Amino acid sequence: MNRRALIPDGTQAAVNDLNISPGILSHGHVFVTGMTGSRSDGSMPENIQEQFHLAFEKIGLVLAEGGLDFSAVVEMTSYHVGLRAHFETFRDVRSDYVREPYPAWTAIEVAGLRREGAVVEIRVVAATAKD
Repeated sequence: MNRRALIPDGTQAAVNDLNISPGILSHGHVFVTGMTGSRSDGSMPENIQEQFHLAFEKIGLVLAEGGLDFSAVVEMTSYHVGLRAHFETFRDVRSDYVREPYPAWTAIEVAGLRREGAVVEIRVVAATAKD
């Protein structure tokens, strides 16, 4: 099987604790595990804009571990607690990271997330080769 785990510096604790890979490189794609906006010390900011930026920054670290950046993202799914209350803020922060051609995107409202205090979890799929 042609797969490689992408484990950026500082993520080994999550790998060990949850038995996950932050990202997997497989058959020309990088699959990034859902990321919340927790700080490096594990605390969750109350400020939702900070949460959104931190989640995208973590995704960026995984993409970089695979030699990619946000321009490689082809699909994004975001899971939100209170989607309607913060959608515009999330959209604005998201625009700091994604560029044309924009990835396909599905935003889903959920009742809760694993991380206490998290209001968003974002997963992406990126392509390693340009079409």
